[in-house]
Amino acid sequence: MKIILYTFAMLLLVTLVSCEVTDTVPEDAITDLNYWRKTDDLKLFANRFYTTLSGPSATYDVGTDNAVPNSPDDRLFNNMTVPGSGGGWSSGDWTNIRNANYFMTHYKTVEGSSEDINHYVGEIRFFRANEYFSKVKRFGDVPWIDKDLTTTDADFLQKARDPQKSVIDKVIEDLEFAVANLKDPANVESGRLHKYAALQMLARVCLYEGTWLKYRNLAGWEPYLQKAVLASETIINSGKYDIIKGSAAYMFDGYPLYYRQQFIQEDLTSNKECVLARIYKKDLLMHGLSRSVNESGWGISKDFIDDFLCVDGKSIALSSLYLGDDSLQMEMANRDPRMRNFVDNKYLPYYLDGSRPISYPVTTIAVNSCPTGYMAMKFRDPVPAQNEANQTTYDWYVFRYAEVLLTYAEAKAELGSLTQADLDKSVNKLRSRLDEPGKFTMGKLNVNPEADPLSAINGVSRYGYTVSPIIYEIRRERRIELAFEGFRWDDICRWNAGKLIENPKTMLGLTVNDDVINRYKKFNGGSNPFNGRALYDLTDWNGKTKKLLKIYSNMTRKWNDKLYLDPLPTDQLTLNPNLKQNPGWQ
Repeated sequence: MKIILYTFAMLLLVTLVSCEVTDTVPEDAITDLNYWRKTDDLKLFANRFYTTLSGPSATYDVGTDNAVPNSPDDRLFNNMTVPGSGGGWSSGDWTNIRNANYFMTHYKTVEGSSEDINHYVGEIRFFRANEYFSKVKRFGDVPWIDKDLTTTDADFLQKARDPQKSVIDKVIEDLEFAVANLKDPANVESGRLHKYAALQMLARVCLYEGTWLKYRNLAGWEPYLQKAVLASETIINSGKYDIIKGSAAYMFDGYPLYYRQQFIQEDLTSNKECVLARIYKKDLLMHGLSRSVNESGWGISKDFIDDFLCVDGKSIALSSLYLGDDSLQMEMANRDPRMRNFVDNKYLPYYLDGSRPISYPVTTIAVNSCPTGYMAMKFRDPVPAQNEANQTTYDWYVFRYAEVLLTYAEAKAELGSLTQADLDKSVNKLRSRLDEPGKFTMGKLNVNPEADPLSAINGVSRYGYTVSPIIYEIRRERRIELAFEGFRWDDICRWNAGKLIENPKTMLGLTVNDDVINRYKKFNGGSNPFNGRALYDLTDWNGKTKKLLKIYSNMTRKWNDKLYLDPLPTDQLTLNPNLKQNPGWQ
């Protein structure tokens, strides 16, 4: 039986209360005296935590170099201020960790098979690890607490922050327990945690910490990347998962839509690319992603568009197949097919009445929908019923196999042990989905790709430091494949690559010229959506100067390293004098 994530009861939080041992066990209420008895009690307690897993969102990459919101992002323009309260550090922000620790101090009275009991302990330790990983990514050092606190635990309540590395080590301990004790996916309900989901989370955490340390010249990064390789390789070698290409049914006007189809499927539980799904059902549990992805007031950045390779596997700065960007049609010609799959264009269908496919010749350019002219369509279902408010029913990837392959390749590249065989069983499997027989053959990712002029801005590396060509190419592949799934900001932080946001292309939209204006006027009843819109003169790598759609009046972004971490709120610093503010926020 499938479980529907997001629907689990929360009532135990307020009803599990302590009683004196002399109390009579109440028959009409749940208490510690009558609850912690059977494995179903553990399952019910664990259910509440499933709401903490990732779910559908149209704004995951807003606040990165992938997207341009209609209003300047406070972090990227260094306009953040230290909050007086809240800010992710208030009492309520630690509730899930408190509840997990509460479970860990109560579950041992349950009677049942050790396999079943340890499975649910594994779930709770997974969720505790997930919570702490989120806090580390946001704040760096945080206090590690693994006991059920009471008001008498003054030492813990006034605890200083533990170093990020030691907290991550505790997170890894939790995840390794989960890997060892969670059941195989065949032995749990669809949508419930299993050992391979825990392995993917373990690989994610280890890749993050290993690269965070490496790109800050801190010792001890190698063991984390070695663990990332081992965890991801275990998933690969299991043979349970694969990259799905799709069938000829996923075509429109002769163009395959294999990639986008993976994200608008009603049932991911039988899809071998899905390691763990969040499940939705018509009239029972639905979401609004298909509609909101076009109504969130942001557009794809020109910088992201330029990162799509040409079909010969070369960048637009190196390939003779690139036709330029004087129109969207020219810009998309001979490019990585993923570009047509999730950027609005005339090769994406929309079903006008549920059966007759049409396409729109030009993208709506408006502040409330798409300010850049590059509209994200990765999660847009072409069926009109899916685009009614909060009526979307396709499933969501909590864990997707593509991330496993990219983690494996990146970790091995960072360790200096990547081989062609490694590429063939990882990144090149992603590329193989993109082949279009009779049209193009997407080039393989080679061990020594040519230097890319786009890797620098005005002669300075985009990252602020130099990486090997293969690491640069793997990072590019990761950016494209996982776009708008919520990875980009974490990647920028762990790579110590905040300088990426200084590139003006991260704040610009499409090229505007007379032909573009005339095309829009033709399909908009003569109206010109560019009237009153500011344009930005950009001289590109090839020396060509053009005018791009300008979103902000201020086009200067200067990165400050303090922005990798959030500040602690001032009220918490007052309440606990042992807490110290993050660097740069004093």
